[in-house]
Amino acid sequence: MTGNLDFLSISLPDQKNYDEAYGLAFKLAAEKLVGFEDLEKQCRNSDSTYQTDGASRKIILNYLNRSYQVSLPDVTISFPAQEAKVELRDQILILHYLTTARGSPLSGRLISYQELETGATYYPTFVKRAIKPLVDYFGQCPEKLLSSSADIGGYRVRHGDLGVTIPAFSRVPVTLVIWQGDAEFPPDANILFDSTILDYLSAEDINVLCQTIVWHLVKKLRAFSEKT
Repeated sequence: MTGNLDFLSISLPDQKNYDEAYGLAFKLAAEKLVGFEDLEKQCRNSDSTYQTDGASRKIILNYLNRSYQVSLPDVTISFPAQEAKVELRDQILILHYLTTARGSPLSGRLISYQELETGATYYPTFVKRAIKPLVDYFGQCPEKLLSSSADIGGYRVRHGDLGVTIPAFSRVPVTLVIWQGDAEFPPDANILFDSTILDYLSAEDINVLCQTIVWHLVKKLRAFSEKT
């Protein structure tokens, strides 16, 4: 296996600035969620479950094959019946999905990151932190992509030498494609999205989401390797 985990060390400002930026992003997204006049309709747009007892409200949704609960009006995000902490990065992605969702039905037409209207700005980072690790870690062993993605709902699709679709959110399928390569061509990879993706997440959020998925896959692959 080639490659290393350098891509996991995301280049960020110092910890104080990082915490402040993520904290502000969460605060703005939480305020937007609370501000919806018809929150039940917005939950339908995101295919989430809305619950209320009059005094409090809850939203239940799936993210990377796990159930999450968003409690209002204080906007806390947790795993139902679990005390494990939800990473702030994941909390922001969940809030952005809930507040951006337009309810568009999936088109079934796949597009690449380059085809996103606002993807050009983040494309170099997308390649470095998502595409390149896929090639480095799975280019020579594409079949391991399927087993590494099983716990986040990955299932095989007919793309490349091996394709896996991961339902990141109910209406945000993410398809990872590996071409193993041969003596003439090196391995290659791509990540594809339903053409409606920008109706649910921004290009920046998609970048972060794909990094999160790839990070998870590489850690799973390393865990499998350590056991054998």
